[in-house]
Parts: sequence; C-alpha cells; structure tokens
Amino acid sequence: MTEFFTHHMVYGTLEDFLTGEELTDTDDERFRQQLAQMMVNKLGYQKEELEPRRFIETLFSSEFVRSTIELTASLEGKRFLVLRYGPGSLVSRERSAIAAARVLEKEYQIPLAVVTNGRDAELLDTGTGEVLGTGMEAIPSRSRAEEMFAELVFRDPPEGKKRERELRILNAFDVEICCRKI
Repeated sequence: MTEFFTHHMVYGTLEDFLTGEELTDTDDERFRQQLAQMMVNKLGYQKEELEPRRFIETLFSSEFVRSTIELTASLEGKRFLVLRYGPGSLVSRERSAIAAARVLEKEYQIPLAVVTNGRDAELLDTGTGEVLGTGMEAIPSRSRAEEMFAELVFRDPPEGKKRERELRILNAFDVEICCRKI
C-alpha cells in the first residue's frame, strides 16, 4: 500500500462556511474559507451562487490526479467563473485554471478564472488567456459580474484532442509529488 504524507499542519476540523460540512482544518483550508466569506460578505454573492470543491479527475502516464476547483460562481443558473487557490506564484497557476474552466462543464467553457494565493489575485479570460485584472480587487463583485455577464462569451467546450490537451495540462500542473513516500 502506498503511504501518503502531508506537508500541511492539521489543526483539527472546521465547518465549511458555504455548506456546513466538516472539513480538515489546515492553513490552506483557512484561506479557502476566507475567500468564500469574502465572496459572500464583501462581494455580495449569495451562498447558493457559489459551489465549493468541484473537481476534475485525470489519468495520464500512470499519474492519477484530482484537480480541485475551490469555487465556481453562477449567475442566472450559469457558471461563469472558477476560482483556484494555491500558495505562492500566481503566474504558475494561470494555465491550469484556464484548462479547468475550459473542461469543467460539458455544455460550455466557463469564461472567467481567478487564480489567487489569498493575498493577491489575477482575473483571466479563459478564451484568450489574457489577464484582465490584478490584485484582490480584480475579483468581480456580484454587481460587477452582473454588468459583465451579457458580454461574456460562453464558447463551446473543447472536443477530442483539444479536450485531451486541456486535461493533460491539468494533470501535469496539479500532480502532487511533494508529500509522497517514494
């Protein structure tokens, strides 16, 4: 049996702000909870418009990866934004966030992605990869999202080799090897 170790300090459990679920309390989870609270309390989203912990599973080159999308935001019943959190550099997380937004839904590509380390953020156009804004203030408030919504382009999802390429990107960027006993 493969042993897995974690580099995360575990403090016990905490209650998820959005769902009330009991979760493992780590520094990263505390940042995720702060982001969810910010989206509701500061940016004006309803809890029902935010969905935590969606995931995409991939298997390439014998490497199984579960890529988690910390939050998806919806308006008018349509997901328009993914938010991915990770400590450290934002630039190194841009491409995997774009890939996740392109393949998460079967009917369309989610047009916006946010990458954040909890202190800084980038808002990305997932169709072009362009950085639309930087800083935590770049995360659109609900009222700003309503203004933007009519202009957002919900492209068809990638198919065939293009979809596989996006899934491979997720697999390569999100594989965790730091905590595995080899």
